[in-house]
Amino acid sequence: MRGVLFDGKSAEVVDGLQVRDPGPGEVRVALAAAGVCHSDLSVVDGTIPFPVPVVLGHEGAGVVEAVGEGVTHVAPGDHVALSTLANCGTCADCARGRPTLCRRAFGRPQRPFTHRGAAVHQFAATSAFAERTVVRAVQAVRVADDVPWTSAALLGCAVLTGVGAVLNRARVEHGDSVLVIGAGGVGLNVIQGARLAGALRIVAVDANPAKEEAARRFGATHFLTSTGGVREVLPTGADHAFECAGRPELVRQAVELLDRGGQAVLLGVPPAGAEASFQVGSMYLDKSILGCRYGSSRPQRDIARYAELYRHGRLLLDELVTRTYPVEDFAKACADAEAGRVARAVLTF
Repeated sequence: MRGVLFDGKSAEVVDGLQVRDPGPGEVRVALAAAGVCHSDLSVVDGTIPFPVPVVLGHEGAGVVEAVGEGVTHVAPGDHVALSTLANCGTCADCARGRPTLCRRAFGRPQRPFTHRGAAVHQFAATSAFAERTVVRAVQAVRVADDVPWTSAALLGCAVLTGVGAVLNRARVEHGDSVLVIGAGGVGLNVIQGARLAGALRIVAVDANPAKEEAARRFGATHFLTSTGGVREVLPTGADHAFECAGRPELVRQAVELLDRGGQAVLLGVPPAGAEASFQVGSMYLDKSILGCRYGSSRPQRDIARYAELYRHGRLLLDELVTRTYPVEDFAKACADAEAGRVARAVLTF
């Protein structure tokens, strides 16, 4: 089968990739579509260190082909969206409803693939840039058959992270003000999460003016090409500021642009070891800086919920998919994503 393999130097579409059968508590999925996320690009450019060789991709949807022993919530033929969260379900954090904090959910890459006889790592417990993958059963979330593959693929990362950060981590309330720095795939979902939460003013900031149309479609009430004009819209600052670009200087600006009692939520992925600074004195006005892993989500609950919001016309998914590419055009999809020419590039199989 085909897949996108990164060998530490370049990422290329290869043939002859093989994946093992599912074991107990596992599911094999035939991928139909997969979103190209900046986290995948960050592995290639070294921002996110990861062992190689590795099959990339972590945002996908497809059909269940086979299930291992003990799997009952999905069956062959079911349509599923994949989550990267391979949480154990039994530790203290999972039991408290905080699966994103499960210590068994990351940092232990498996090698279910082989290529030319050599074992190959799985990225983010998913590897969605392949025609087939094997994941833990908890990662496969059943979605209705009428959700298009290209839209369902985005539920497992961009939507889960952006909307989840608003609803689960920041807990934005009706009438709040929200600042979103970076209007890419995650940023747009933060914007629509704020709209769903009933935020009164949603200010999107992105250096690319071409992103204004999409930002407003997703719910932004204002659009700026720099943070310099935020105080004109929000004179006392924002109740919530989301940094979605992964740049330390923007983290500082997110903190500085908070109102009293405001909170900055960090979603962008900066280079490993990056540091950000802020004025400590300003924090005594009850400001907060919050980390957020994967939208602080519970994927089995949240992905299913977001899929239903989409089916009822309240959550935008189709509008996120700027362009689809056959997997053979992976390099073109990456180039367009890196240049900001698309909100989300989606590979199809």
